[in-house]
Amino acid sequence: MEALSGTVLAGRSFEPIRGRVVVEDGRIQGIEKTETASTDIILPAFVNAHTHLGDAVAKEAAVGLSLDEAVAPPESLKHRRLAAADRATLVSAMRRTLRFMERTGTAACLDFRESGTAGARALREAARTVDSDPFIFGSDERSVLDVADGYGASGANDDDFTEERTACRERGVPFAIHAGEPDPTDIHPALDLEPDLLVHMVHAGREHLERVTDQSVPVAVCPRANSVLGVGTPPIRDLLDHTTVALGTDNVMLNPPSMFREMAYTAKHFDVTALEVLRMATTAGAEAVGLDCGVIAPDRRAALLVLDGESNNLSGSDDPVRAVVRRATGLDVERVVL
Repeated sequence: MEALSGTVLAGRSFEPIRGRVVVEDGRIQGIEKTETASTDIILPAFVNAHTHLGDAVAKEAAVGLSLDEAVAPPESLKHRRLAAADRATLVSAMRRTLRFMERTGTAACLDFRESGTAGARALREAARTVDSDPFIFGSDERSVLDVADGYGASGANDDDFTEERTACRERGVPFAIHAGEPDPTDIHPALDLEPDLLVHMVHAGREHLERVTDQSVPVAVCPRANSVLGVGTPPIRDLLDHTTVALGTDNVMLNPPSMFREMAYTAKHFDVTALEVLRMATTAGAEAVGLDCGVIAPDRRAALLVLDGESNNLSGSDDPVRAVVRRATGLDVERVVL
């Protein structure tokens, strides 16, 4: 049994509690209010709701390129670099990225893995020695579901994904799809597939938002990547008013998968509260695919992030939630419990 003491951001409300989190056999046994001298801040480890880890073979290679030139299938720079990378290079790049994510407090990521079954197997191998877990959305072939945790479609305008959607339903695994990134034309076709998760929704209009509400579809947004690619600004406030919204970092070739950077950017550029952003970075991504993390509560998995509340950066902060979301960096991480 172990106890982590300090200011605990507990439950779905992230109510700051002075006390400790009691952990045993990898599970949270309880949260106890008690006097403590610890200045640590204890919060759920992050869940990155959208990544492309394979892009780690081409970091910063797409600077200045458009969406089509940088990442769109099948002829973009990203896909050419993935095709050229040998398996050992790919596995090593993804493993090093997972280690970075673990070091900076990410418990899990929802990864859209290219290259079919071979790609999914490569990511399984990369994750074998790392505690930060990828939830793998495979692609390209129905048989990828023998290896992956779900299916991740590029976009409804790229292909007919009806068979893949049906296969996911038969197996009881999630189907996710990009939608509304370059323009709105693929949003209604994506919603027609009744997905379990939509990604981007930069160009979502009122009629799309109404359907999202009716179908209760969560959305993963990636505002930094959208900015880098120049595709627009996701309507995060409107999305939050209609559904559950989770936060992702998208392509590793464009941005490091730092949830600290993504949270700060979102909090400072959109009409959202720090509490909403913290929920987007933890609970929302976990619940989108049924992961047992993203919240500090009894009987949940002990996936925890401990920050040094007296670091040179965080010392003197008025509010722990705002401090975590708007100010904290990887340098403030004291410990990651996975």
